[in-house]
Amino acid sequence: MKQVVTVVAPHLAEQVLVALRRAPLEGLSVLEVKGYGRQKSYLDQYQDTEYSEAFVPKVEITLWVDDLRLEEVLDKIIGVTRTGRIGDGKIFVMPVSSFI
Repeated sequence: MKQVVTVVAPHLAEQVLVALRRAPLEGLSVLEVKGYGRQKSYLDQYQDTEYSEAFVPKVEITLWVDDLRLEEVLDKIIGVTRTGRIGDGKIFVMPVSSFI
């Protein structure tokens, strides 16, 4: 079994959840988080207010999936989130040795 943690822009989170609706998952959790990647510390305009994007709002989706279905689930996430621009997010895949 694998734990998949994907961090995406808030406007893409609902699309990821829709894509995963019928995916073969063991479990799923969703958190609102803040962080930064390569785009850190630049200013941007948001609803007529200039703000620092040192910590950009993101959504973290954590899910657990059987090893045999991992590629299928990753393809669904990547298909929705990849735009080729900075800020697309990250996907982390970690082994799960046991759970209760």
